Amino acid sequence: MRRTLLRGLAASALAAVTALPGGAIAQDRYPDKPVRLIVGFAPGGGADTLTRIIAQGLTTRLGQRVIVENRPGADGVLAAQTVSNAPPDGYTLLMGTNTAMVAAPTLRPSPPYDPFKAFTPISSAGQFSMFLVVPATSPARTVNELLAMVADRPDAYNSASSNSASELAMLQLLGDRKVVNARYKGDAQAMIDMLGGQIDMMFTTGTQAPGFVKEGRVRALVTLQPQRSGLLPEVPTAAELGLGKLTITPWAGFFGPPGLPRAITERLSMELQNVLKQADVRERLAQQGFEGYGMSPVSFTGFFRTQYDAFGAIVRQHNLKFE
Repeated sequence: MRRTLLRGLAASALAAVTALPGGAIAQDRYPDKPVRLIVGFAPGGGADTLTRIIAQGLTTRLGQRVIVENRPGADGVLAAQTVSNAPPDGYTLLMGTNTAMVAAPTLRPSPPYDPFKAFTPISSAGQFSMFLVVPATSPARTVNELLAMVADRPDAYNSASSNSASELAMLQLLGDRKVVNARYKGDAQAMIDMLGGQIDMMFTTGTQAPGFVKEGRVRALVTLQPQRSGLLPEVPTAAELGLGKLTITPWAGFFGPPGLPRAITERLSMELQNVLKQADVRERLAQQGFEGYGMSPVSFTGFFRTQYDAFGAIVRQHNLKFE
């Protein structure tokens, strides 16, 4: 009787634990099926390419396929909402960028979600290269010279942007100096117009700037990365130039649905950090103008909050609202 009772109690306890969302048994076996990694941009683009590079490494680390699924639209918001509404079991993850995770919640009159309640931060993926460039014909050879030119005749110059990070970084750089900003759907067309003499300055990505800089067609004045980029190692950082106020960072990171169990969050973060330390992965990402590095969930949450606050401060300062 005693043995029968004990067996019954043990079976009941096991069933209860297994039935819990993300329970101990489920977490110990995680993952036991393929994992979906949602990216909010179309196949073939920069964000999609780097997601697939990391997914290959994560597949090896987890022992299960990590399947990249594209959900483009609304600046990454559709993909983010897909993950936010998914079960918190670790099988639906988001590769989110500052566009969906910071810009959309701060710039839209009706934010689509509260990013700190709608997601579980797992790890950073890294940072996109971004450079401030001017035409080779520009008299400005340094950032200070450019700022002095704009201060003297702000109505004589314009800027270009193709995403929220580049536009807000320019606003942060220029401060009270006002120039007309031309918005583009992509950096490529903006760069064409700069080469044609129609654009005076812009922040552009590492996929666009290096080739034109090396050809002598544009001049790069500063990088937004925290250290000099291997793509253009001669270009100084904002900190080196005393421009510490340039706090906008174009980044990407991994998120899960809200309520993702701690054990799964930490496992995923650890494996992602290991993938991003691999020399071959870092080299392939660098070829895309992306510096890969992982963070613990705690560190990534802090970084995420810092970027959210930086975007919000600029939005409030300039009274910006985008549809």
